[in-house]
Amino acid sequence: MTKSFFFAAAFMLFTNYTSGQENNHQLLYDKPAGQFEEALPLGNGRLGVMVYGGVNTERFSLNEATLWAGGPVNPDMNPEAKNYLKPVREALFAENYKKADSLVRFMQGKFSESYAPLGNLFFDFKHRGQVTDYKRELDIQNAISRTSYTINGTTYTRETFISNPDQLVVIRFTASGKDKLDFTCRLNSLLQHKVSSSNKDLLMKGHSPVHVSPLNHGNEVIWDDVNGMRFSAHIKVLKTDGKVVAKDSSLTVSGAGEAVILLSMATSFNGFDVNPGTHGKDELKIAAGYLHKAKSYAVLLKKHTADFRKYYDRVQISLGDEDRAGMKTMDRLNAFAAGKSDNALVALYYQYSRYLLISSSRAGGQSTNLQGIWNEKVQPPWSSNYTTNINAEMNYWGVETANLPEMHQPLLDFIGRLAKTGAVTARNYYGASGWVLHHNSDIWAMTNPVGDFGKGSPAWANWPMGGNWMATHLWEHYAFTQDRVYLSEQAYPLMKGAVQFCLDFLIPDKKGRLITAPSTSPENYYVTSKGYTGALLYGGTADLAIIRELFNDYVKASEILNTDPDMRNKVKNALKNMLPYRVGKAGNLQEWYHDWKDEDPRHRHLSHLFGAYPGYSITTAQDPVLADAVRKTLTVRTNDGTGWAITWRINLWARMQNGERAYDALKKLLRFVGNGAEVKMKGGGTYANLFCAHPPFQIDGNFGGGAGIAEMLLQSHQGYIELLPAIPVEWKDGSVKGLVARGGYVVNMGWKDKKLTSAVLKAKNTGICKVKYGSKTIDISVVAGKEYSLNELL
Repeated sequence: MTKSFFFAAAFMLFTNYTSGQENNHQLLYDKPAGQFEEALPLGNGRLGVMVYGGVNTERFSLNEATLWAGGPVNPDMNPEAKNYLKPVREALFAENYKKADSLVRFMQGKFSESYAPLGNLFFDFKHRGQVTDYKRELDIQNAISRTSYTINGTTYTRETFISNPDQLVVIRFTASGKDKLDFTCRLNSLLQHKVSSSNKDLLMKGHSPVHVSPLNHGNEVIWDDVNGMRFSAHIKVLKTDGKVVAKDSSLTVSGAGEAVILLSMATSFNGFDVNPGTHGKDELKIAAGYLHKAKSYAVLLKKHTADFRKYYDRVQISLGDEDRAGMKTMDRLNAFAAGKSDNALVALYYQYSRYLLISSSRAGGQSTNLQGIWNEKVQPPWSSNYTTNINAEMNYWGVETANLPEMHQPLLDFIGRLAKTGAVTARNYYGASGWVLHHNSDIWAMTNPVGDFGKGSPAWANWPMGGNWMATHLWEHYAFTQDRVYLSEQAYPLMKGAVQFCLDFLIPDKKGRLITAPSTSPENYYVTSKGYTGALLYGGTADLAIIRELFNDYVKASEILNTDPDMRNKVKNALKNMLPYRVGKAGNLQEWYHDWKDEDPRHRHLSHLFGAYPGYSITTAQDPVLADAVRKTLTVRTNDGTGWAITWRINLWARMQNGERAYDALKKLLRFVGNGAEVKMKGGGTYANLFCAHPPFQIDGNFGGGAGIAEMLLQSHQGYIELLPAIPVEWKDGSVKGLVARGGYVVNMGWKDKKLTSAVLKAKNTGICKVKYGSKTIDISVVAGKEYSLNELL
C-alpha cells in the first residue's frame, strides 16, 4: 500500500465518521430557562453572560472575571503561627492526635474573598400573544446564543455573542412580520450601584464589598465605597431602524425591525497587590473605550467567529449516534439516563468542556474559578474561589490534550502571583524558604491556611500542598509544548521555589524516612485502631505523592536546562529517602501513615491516588502491584460521588486502562439531577445546561469530564503515546482529530468495531517517537512539522 493511498483512505474514513457530527455542536431547548442551571453560558475569558431566553422579559446575568470582594492580602496576619509547628509535630509523633488537632488551629488565617456578580441586563418586550415555534440554542462551535419564536405571525430572533477581539457583548434583535420590536432595556445589580441613561446609552456603576464571609460561615458582607473594587456596565445602541428614547435609567427602542445592542463591562482591578479603590484603573474609561472602537455587527461577528473557531476547530470527535444530534438536550439527557445509547452526547460534552475553557480562560486574563466566570450570587457556594486541593487544578487537567495550550496560561501566570505571597506565608507559618499555598485562594493570591483563625477543621484548612500541586502544571505545559524558553524563564524558577519549601518541610520519621508533618488527606478522616477519628497526622500518602511528582518534574527540568546540580542532587536524595507507597492489608493503596480505616469508605476525595492521576509516579506498565492497589481503592470508593469526584474516577479508571469502569463513571456524570435543593440527596451529575452538578454547580466537573474522555482515547504519560488505551465497548466506531500527546505530537485516528483503522501523527520536534496500540509498540524517527502514518500498528 502506498503512502498516498493510505492517507487518502484515512481521510475518507475520517470524513465518513465526522460528516454526521456537523449538527452535534448545539445545546437545544424548546422553552426559556427558569433558573441559572438552565440558562446558557457565553464568555470571552473576561466577560461572562448567562442567557435565559425569556419571551416577555429576557434576562442576561453578567460577570466580569476581575470583579471580586476584598483587596490585597496582608500575609502577616498571624505572626505567631510558625511557633506552633514544633509543638504540633511533637504531639503527632507522640500519637496525641487530638492535641495536635487543637494546636494546629493556631496556624490558621483568614478566609479567601468571593467572586462577585456584576449584575443583570433585562429587555422587557411589549409583544403579547400566543407563542409558537419557540427555540433556544447555544452554538458552541461559533460561541453564539440564539433565541427565536413567533407571535401573531411575526418571528422574533435574538443572537448574542461575546467578542474576545473587541471585548464586547453583542446582541442583535430582529423582527420579521407585521409587528415590530418594542422593548425597554434596564440594568440592576446585587452590589451597591447606580444607573443612569442619556442619548442612546445606559450606564451602571458601582462597587463590590471589601469582605464577604464564605457561605455557611456567616452572612457578613462589608461595604466600603473607598476601598471596594469599582465596576461599570455601559450599554450603547449601535444600530436600529427604530426610535431610541432614554428615560428614567432605561432605554426604550420602538418601531424597529432590527436593533444591535453593545454591552461593555470593566472594573478598577489593577493587579493582585494594588488597592482597587484608591489606586484602581479607570473602569469607566476602559468600558467606554471598547464601545468607541466598535464597528458594524457584521465586522464584530466576523472577528469573533474567526477568533473562536481558531481554537475550537483544532479538535473533532465522533463516537457514533450522530442521528441524535438534532434532539432537544433535555430529551437526550433523559434518554441517556434511561439507558439509550447517545455517544454523540458524550462527544458533545467533550466539545462543551473545550467551549467552556475557551470562553473562560484566555491568555492575559484570570484563571477560571470554581464556577468558571459565571456566578449570580454575592455569597456563592465556596465563595466561587480557587479551591486548590483539586478543583482549581481540575479545571486545567484536559487543556493540553484538548489542543488548547494558550488557555493554560492564565493558571500558569496565577502561579507566579501565588509564589510571591506564598513566599511570605512559607516564612511566617513554617520558617521555610520557597513558597507555599494552602486550601483556598482568590484573585488577591491569598496563600495562608484558611479557617478564620482557628475555627476551621484541619481536614481542609491546614493542608500546605496546594502550591506543589499547582507547580506540576508548570511542567505539564512544557511536556506538551516543548517550549524551552517558557521552561527556563517562567516554569523552572516557580518549580524551584515550590521544591525549596518541600525540602525544608520534609522531616524524618522514626525510621529515617522523609515524611510531612503535619499532614492531612484533603477533607477525609481516619479512624485509628483505638477508635479516634481525626484528620491531622504525619506522613499522609497524598502529600508524598504530590511532592514525589513535583520532585521528579524538577529533576527533569533541571537536567534539560543544565542548571542547579547541587539542588538537583538534594532532590534526588530526598526522593530516595521518602516514605514509599504501601499496600494496605485490604489490598488498597494505603492512604494514611498507619493502615487505618476511613471514616467514610466511599469518600469523594481520592487524593492518595494522585500518583496514578493526575500524576504518573504509579503506572500500569512500571508498577503493576501498585496499579492493582489503585484499582482496589477505586472499587471500594465506588463510582458515585459529587460531580467533580465522579470525573476524578473517570480519569483514574482510564489510567488503569479499564474502559468499562471509566464509562460507568461517565454515565453517572451525565445523569440529569434536576434543579433545586432536592438534588442534594442524589449526588453529582449534570444540569439541564450541561453544567456539572456538585451539587450545586461547580465547573470543575465539566473540565475533568472532558479530560477523562480524552484520557480514554489517548495517553502519553508512560514514555510513549498509547492509542485507544481505555475505549469501552459502547464506543464501537469513531474517530478523533487533533488531540495532543506529550512531546507536542498531534494525533488523528479512526476505529471500527473497536479496531484501529487509521492513525496519523504530526511531529512538533525532530527525534524518536514511541507509539503503542494494544500489544504493538513502534519507534518512529520523525522530523518537526511532518506527518506520519502509523499503519504498522494496524
